Amino acid sequence: MPATVTAGRWTNWAGNQSAEPAQVVAPGSTEELAAVVRQAAERGRTVKAVGSGHSFTAIASAGGGVLVRPEGLCAVRELDRAAGVVTVEAGLPLAKLNRLLATAGLSLTNMGDIDVQTVAGATSTGTHGTGRDSASLAAQIKAVEIVLADGTVHHCSATEEPELFAGARLGLGALGVLSAITFGVEPAFLLAAHEQPMGFAEVLDRFEELTSVNEHFEFYWFPHTERCSTKRNNRSQGPAAPLPTAKAWLEDDFLSNTVWEGACRIGRAFPRSVPTIAAVASRAWSERSYTDTAYKVFTSPRKVRFIEMEYAVPRAAATEVLRELKALVERSRWRISFPVEVRCAPADDLWLSTASGRDTVYIAVHLYRGTAEQGYFTAVEQLMTAHQGRPHWGKLHSRDAEYLADVYPHFKDFTALRDRVDPERRFANAYLRRVLGA
Repeated sequence: MPATVTAGRWTNWAGNQSAEPAQVVAPGSTEELAAVVRQAAERGRTVKAVGSGHSFTAIASAGGGVLVRPEGLCAVRELDRAAGVVTVEAGLPLAKLNRLLATAGLSLTNMGDIDVQTVAGATSTGTHGTGRDSASLAAQIKAVEIVLADGTVHHCSATEEPELFAGARLGLGALGVLSAITFGVEPAFLLAAHEQPMGFAEVLDRFEELTSVNEHFEFYWFPHTERCSTKRNNRSQGPAAPLPTAKAWLEDDFLSNTVWEGACRIGRAFPRSVPTIAAVASRAWSERSYTDTAYKVFTSPRKVRFIEMEYAVPRAAATEVLRELKALVERSRWRISFPVEVRCAPADDLWLSTASGRDTVYIAVHLYRGTAEQGYFTAVEQLMTAHQGRPHWGKLHSRDAEYLADVYPHFKDFTALRDRVDPERRFANAYLRRVLGA
């Protein structure tokens, strides 16, 4: 479900961020978008583009400024099968891009576990899946079209304005407003998925094996238990063997959303019941295997609302951090109903990627909406930062520019680029001032 925008108020998907922009616009072309930016500059207003509102931070907040809605910029400009590229406008939802590519016999190489975000929102915040060799959505970008603070439109790639391209592929909305993105794509492929319950100790003991042998490995640990749910996705020559429709609905929609929503409500109302709920839930997902079109395996529906914190830690430290996290939960009085999600990514060269320059493991913690924080996120963040963790830009954290400059090798390159292309901070807001500096 998308974020809601009214004449006077914008609220994100989780309901934990809102803003009251001075103006809401939905340009239908790059030229109209450029005119919006120029007009905002004349009036001394900031400009922020929003996507589907799936960030938990205030990265897209346009309080007092101009809020740019995405639905007018959803066209597919070019699909070149021979060159292996597709160019789409910034507001196109990933779900539509996936279906478009599948119809053309093409696919993204990797993606996250939901597809409701816009392409610009997902790439600008560092959305990622899990992968041994394949990196985030932003790492699959070949070129971008961006409107800068003076209203000029720039096309950049590795060979055309390469410095701007280096920053804009994952730019947090701090350099300008993306109007179009060119992705590298490949022939469509099948993924064979194998999901299996496994003990926490076994997963960590076999972590190097599981992450090196499988193209895509991830797992969920259920706090207050010793149980995990693991998922291994690997390319398959076929034939396709998708889950039967009724089984897919029962397990991936009804159990994972409707029943889980009810369990979370009970846990929120009666915290003492959470360990029992966790014990039952950890046994609800049984072993299963299926083979399907890649995006249908990568993504799944997520209807239960929550808030989330995710940190990227060096791969070499991952099992130590996870053991410390489990010990932290066990000696606390917290009642954590949501599982901890663990994924992997190879090092990349994006300036503000959480995997920039190092092989990475992502550790995400969640709380059901309306649940008391209990100090959980605060303590987890202290643990992650003790291991040089990098927070996901779109998920809750309290880090600032001073901390982030120490953990990103190209942080100063990005801020210097920002100083050059947006000296008046046309695209700034309180969140960006905190994480990037004034």
